[in-house]
Amino acid sequence: MKRLKQIVNGLKLTQEAPDAALMREFIFYSPKMPLRLHQEQLIAASKQFSLQVFDTYFTKVNVTINCFSWGNGNRKVLLTHGWASKALDFYELIIELQKIEDLEIIAFDAPGNGSSISEFSNLMLYADSVTSIALNYAKPDILIGHSLGGMANVIALQALGITSHLLISIAPLIRLKENFEQSLNSVNIEAKDQDIFFSNFAKEFSMPVSHFNLTELYELGPDVDHFLAYDPADHISPYPFLKEFLDQYPAISAKSFEDVGHYKILRSVNVIEDIVKRISALQMR
Repeated sequence: MKRLKQIVNGLKLTQEAPDAALMREFIFYSPKMPLRLHQEQLIAASKQFSLQVFDTYFTKVNVTINCFSWGNGNRKVLLTHGWASKALDFYELIIELQKIEDLEIIAFDAPGNGSSISEFSNLMLYADSVTSIALNYAKPDILIGHSLGGMANVIALQALGITSHLLISIAPLIRLKENFEQSLNSVNIEAKDQDIFFSNFAKEFSMPVSHFNLTELYELGPDVDHFLAYDPADHISPYPFLKEFLDQYPAISAKSFEDVGHYKILRSVNVIEDIVKRISALQMR
């Protein structure tokens, strides 16, 4: 968090046009929160392994992701965390999933998050991490993603060309550009200076950030069992974008959970109970 505070102060205190490199660092640097004791204990009870992910856009070399697994069941559940998060932020959900028979629960720290070392991170590193696990460890039967992880799961599934038995998106991001704008607005970056960042993004990624709009990217068919949990008052993943997405894809089953927020939704007893019921029912088919 110390580095993030330095970046934020550097952007807020500047009297001139903000430095383009500092804006880039602000967007792609993921702050890290230390594990709490109960999270450390859950990690200690896991099987731990590492996989390689190729960093296509930043370093153009392989980076390592640290992965964790609980149970040895035949059905594989993969958890994909959100931005500035880590595998063990799914702690409460992992505890409940362990009560379901015949599951192996797999989670990972995306590059630049948690214990996986990388200077910067981005959406495609998340999606490529999911792909690496599917190709090099186990094909997931059930994918659960929060926030940016929800978008990453969809991109990875479509790239892999595989169909999961159940896809669960918890407060997924829908539009990446608007999320970046929200972040830049929070440190008082004016629109004309944001345009510089977005122009540089398009050069670095060979596509505009507006490309990463789930409403336009989504190609999964209506046969995919896709459940989406959300809070209509979520400010990180605004409901108008989510409604547009759901209206476009009516086969997706969505449920509103009020007063849980974007981050606390992961710890919501009601959300976890709903997810466990859906997975348990899937086990009985």
